[in-house]
Amino acid sequence: MLYRENGQFKTSYRADSQIFAIRQDRIAMLALLLLAFGLLPLLASDYLFSAILIPFLILSLAALGLNVLVGYCGQISLGTGAFMAVGAYAAYNFQVRIEGMPLIASILLGGLCATAVGVLFGIPSLRIKGLYLAVATLAAQFFCDWAFLRIKWFTNNSSSGNVSVSDLHVLGVSLDAPVQKYLFVLSFVGLFALLTKNLVRGAIGREWMAMRDMDVAASVIGIRPVYAKLSAFAVSSFIVGVAGALWGFVHLGSWEPAAFSIDRSFQLLFMVIIGGLGSVMGSFFGAAFIIFLPIVLNQLPQALGIPIGTETASHLELMVFGALIIFFLIKEPHGLARLWSTAKEKLRLWPFPH
Repeated sequence: MLYRENGQFKTSYRADSQIFAIRQDRIAMLALLLLAFGLLPLLASDYLFSAILIPFLILSLAALGLNVLVGYCGQISLGTGAFMAVGAYAAYNFQVRIEGMPLIASILLGGLCATAVGVLFGIPSLRIKGLYLAVATLAAQFFCDWAFLRIKWFTNNSSSGNVSVSDLHVLGVSLDAPVQKYLFVLSFVGLFALLTKNLVRGAIGREWMAMRDMDVAASVIGIRPVYAKLSAFAVSSFIVGVAGALWGFVHLGSWEPAAFSIDRSFQLLFMVIIGGLGSVMGSFFGAAFIIFLPIVLNQLPQALGIPIGTETASHLELMVFGALIIFFLIKEPHGLARLWSTAKEKLRLWPFPH
């Protein structure tokens, strides 16, 4: 009789809690990294980098930061656009006011400034939650919109709030070409995704999830709500601030406060909900859904040879987009990441016994 093992089961908790515990998952991730770092820089066009891939990566990073707060800690936030703006304008000020400041240092310091603002506006979470907390974080959005438009120091005395950066260099390498910007952003996103995944698998991640599931019971067993909630705001704001700095420096190059309006906050919240709350991979799925679906809907009538006006196509795109969001929320309320999780559990039992 030919003996075949059924499934990929581990004999220790450490082995079973690996980031990629399933063989097929590791193979898929290696293939994805090979595609992202090896093939796309050689094959993709400048338009694909500038218009699609770079925005997708940066918004994925911002959604990842929001998912730490909303998905893992259960604290609703509508001020994500404000924290992105803080990261962008803070990095800009470090860049223009300190001679010879490295680009990476400016971006990380912008993230730290966003951390301070995020913790400040996260203090109300110690006493309120739910929709009341969402309104409190919404105050951060309106305050930052006003500050960056009215306080001229933040914008280096720009009358309109518009700022611009140019001639970006990293370790002596110019970031003029779209492919170089893409690799720079991809390195940031990959590093932060790995760090976040390890963070949520550790003790602090379990504290966040305990506060999300039942904060009273978490307090009873010794988890400090002050530390858990404010640390979630700090980590989330730092990642979102870095994403905001990348959005301004690498993607836009020139921006104003409207680039980080409340529409951006809602867009990121939709990414997290559609992709999957409490899932690192869900942040990427949600960003892909938001970024790529409108492009497909815009190009589909032309590909089918259906004559349609630009204005009609724009309205139709919004209608179909909204309907698909509602469909996914009804059919799969746990997000697109749930489908990936279900597929992995099936792969864990492969090869199936005969």
